[in-house]
Amino acid sequence: MADFLIHNMAPIMFASLVVILLLGYPVAFLLAANGLIFALVGIELGLFQNNFLQALPERVFGTMNNDTLLAIPFFTFMGLILERSGMAEDLLDTIGQLFGSIRGGLAYAVIFVGALLAATTGVVAASVISMGLISLPIMLRYGYDRKLASGVIAASGTLAQIIPPSLVLIVLADQLGRSVGDMYAGALIPGLVLTGLYVAYVMIMTILFPAAAPALPEEARTIREDPRLIPRQGMLSAVLLFIVAAAAGAGLSGMVANAAVGIGLLSEPPADIVRWVIGGIVGIAAAAYAVSRLGINGLGDAPRFNTLMVAALAVILTGAAVAELRILYPDMPRDNAAIWGTSAVIGLLYIVAVVNTWLKLGLLSEMATKVIIVLVPPLALIFLVLGTIFVGIATPTEGGAMGATGALILAFAKGRLKFDLIRQAVDSTARLSAFVLFILIGARVFSLTFYGVNGHKWVEELLVGLPGGEIGFLIVVNILVFLLAFFLDFFELAFIIVPLLVPAAEALGIDLVWFGVLLGINMQTSFMHPPFGFALFFLRSVAPLRPYIDKVTKKEMAPVTTAQIYWGAVPFVCIQIIMVALTIMFPGMVMHYKGDAPTVDPATIQMQGPAGLGFPGGFGTPGGPGVPGLGGPSPGGAPAPGAPAPGGLPAPSNPLAPGGGLPGAGLPGAPAPSLGAPAPQLGAPAPTPSAPANPLAPQPNMN
Repeated sequence: MADFLIHNMAPIMFASLVVILLLGYPVAFLLAANGLIFALVGIELGLFQNNFLQALPERVFGTMNNDTLLAIPFFTFMGLILERSGMAEDLLDTIGQLFGSIRGGLAYAVIFVGALLAATTGVVAASVISMGLISLPIMLRYGYDRKLASGVIAASGTLAQIIPPSLVLIVLADQLGRSVGDMYAGALIPGLVLTGLYVAYVMIMTILFPAAAPALPEEARTIREDPRLIPRQGMLSAVLLFIVAAAAGAGLSGMVANAAVGIGLLSEPPADIVRWVIGGIVGIAAAAYAVSRLGINGLGDAPRFNTLMVAALAVILTGAAVAELRILYPDMPRDNAAIWGTSAVIGLLYIVAVVNTWLKLGLLSEMATKVIIVLVPPLALIFLVLGTIFVGIATPTEGGAMGATGALILAFAKGRLKFDLIRQAVDSTARLSAFVLFILIGARVFSLTFYGVNGHKWVEELLVGLPGGEIGFLIVVNILVFLLAFFLDFFELAFIIVPLLVPAAEALGIDLVWFGVLLGINMQTSFMHPPFGFALFFLRSVAPLRPYIDKVTKKEMAPVTTAQIYWGAVPFVCIQIIMVALTIMFPGMVMHYKGDAPTVDPATIQMQGPAGLGFPGGFGTPGGPGVPGLGGPSPGGAPAPGAPAPGGLPAPSNPLAPGGGLPGAGLPGAPAPSLGAPAPQLGAPAPTPSAPANPLAPQPNMN
């Protein structure tokens, strides 16, 4: 029996953890208890060295001193303040009016606002509960299918899992030992693609089943235009139409010319000025035809058209601003130029909308004005948090602090910053932060014992030896995480499962940022899995349980059943699985985080002392004066570290040295470098190879 336990301690420890978790015991205390109990068993069997337990206090204090984890309370507090300040309500009302005239308009509004809330709050519960309270009654009032409405709200709320500043990405970055900024940059495009897939699903549903998502009736569209301003707004819309059409024609002509060269119709593309003139003329002609058919009053009587033209002009101005910044500052990275250019154009639009409102110029439609004024504050907050992180002005922790401050300022500007609001937000933030910290401490105790009984080697051998190499590993890992997500939430998955997968992923040469984003997308399903998905529980808590009287129509409305919520979530879980497959098939969506910066191979770095100070050789190089080689004889005849001590006894080795470790600990250790080898010389030209675009390619050895 003892031999069986010794040889199978790691799998028994992991299996017992999973079984007791399924029994419903608190995760934080279970992790710590499991680790300590198996540590005592291992000590009794002679498998586990009690020296490991001496490292436990240092691990706990190391967790408490982790500055990266400070971002969790900052972003949580920011999200709670924004959720209680009414920002979600304003966004849903305005965007719902903007898309209300088309089929599925309310569903599109929920997805769009869900993405915005994800980029400002990063908290799933706040997003789902806000949209469930505000949007679900309206969607039910106007005949939306209950399964579609429930699924859209729950899935849009879970976008906070993958769109920065996500709490999941912060935790994954900490567990993977990677930068939070890199995780944010890598997850941005997959988050936007996933949002687009949600929109595509709703569009398909409205085409196949028009009655499932009808347009808002005319009486529900509350934004009304002043008839006296219609001619003036029509004139501005016509001007904007000409500008946008000319720019679009110029861009399209370049694409046509390049295609003609590609198929052999032209030997070389015409000059830029020729393409711009021809495309501009075509665009202006098309705009003139549209104006002649609709008339100035027709354009002015279409407030959504005015809004569309303003948005199109904003895109053109953003492109021009980015191009100008790249010309003025050639060394500025492309992403930084895009952030600054977009911020400048958004700020300009906000100023124009405010001036138009104050002076009652009537140049913008009421719809366009309200959309700009409601959208810009959360966009400004997104720049304050994510923009400063991506540009390099702030760390994620500092960005979270600025976001929390910005949320307080926005709530104050809306007149909704009350003491009760702050107290509730602080209370909820403290509870969530304590919850995360206790789980992390328990996970540290568990992992210490698991590593001590060579569990990491068992997991690595099990996963690295899978057939199919990297692809086989990724398939098995994603299936495992998907199945465990039925019973565990993302914190438990991140703190228990992810650390066990990292050594195998590194051994296979998989980029850990890409791997973390892939796991984040997969773990997003833990919020949507029937029957234990937390997003479904959040929606269930605000959806009507029994028949009720609608306060607008005064009609009796049927309740939303739990089965309808569960079935509504199933298509979106399938979409998330598709997103996992797309991330594996197109790794460039994540790998762009490496940018264009050159990489340096540490093996080529050379160190050489200044010639004028008497160091013609490198530090510790044979024959070099000054500091002796670290593996050679020390001055005065003292033995070098690791050399035999007087009396024939070996000198005590350093347990913290690479490859050393505690006796019998079984910790993974790379072979220690030869301490007597010549040190590299400083000053040799460092190569600048481009960053690997394939996350499955072997990564450079940084050891």
